Amino acid sequence: MSLIPSFFGNRRSNVFDPFSLDIWDPFEGFPLSTAVANFPSSAREATAVANARIDWKETPEAHVIKVDVPGLKKEEVKVEVEDGSILQISGERNKEQEEKNDKWHRIERSSGKFLRRFRLPENAKLEQVKAAMENGVLTVTVPKEEVKKPEVKAIDISG
Repeated sequence: MSLIPSFFGNRRSNVFDPFSLDIWDPFEGFPLSTAVANFPSSAREATAVANARIDWKETPEAHVIKVDVPGLKKEEVKVEVEDGSILQISGERNKEQEEKNDKWHRIERSSGKFLRRFRLPENAKLEQVKAAMENGVLTVTVPKEEVKKPEVKAIDISG
């Protein structure tokens, strides 16, 4: 996984990264065209929230994944392990109730569902995954199995 932003935007995921299950969007980061502005609001909402931003680092003890989920409560976010090796993070930001007398001047905050999936490496301790949320950042910690050093036994040489 490269820490250098790619040519197509600020994404850190990579098509060749075996741990990333993201789908590359060639139009991500381009200004909205008038055609997109005419899409139904549900389509715009789904695309707006579909890609929650993440950072994934590996320490000697664990894999640490941080997800930006501003404005969400922990009850609105789910962290699950599927098929024994897929970490799935999902949630939903509900649309604000509109009052009949309200006059909106700008709507930029997104609403809708998001879903991110990651293939975890074989050394992940899936039964010890922990998640915590603070200040709009979800932190998922996946401990790693200790790498056992091969036992070396010295053999005396006779003669």
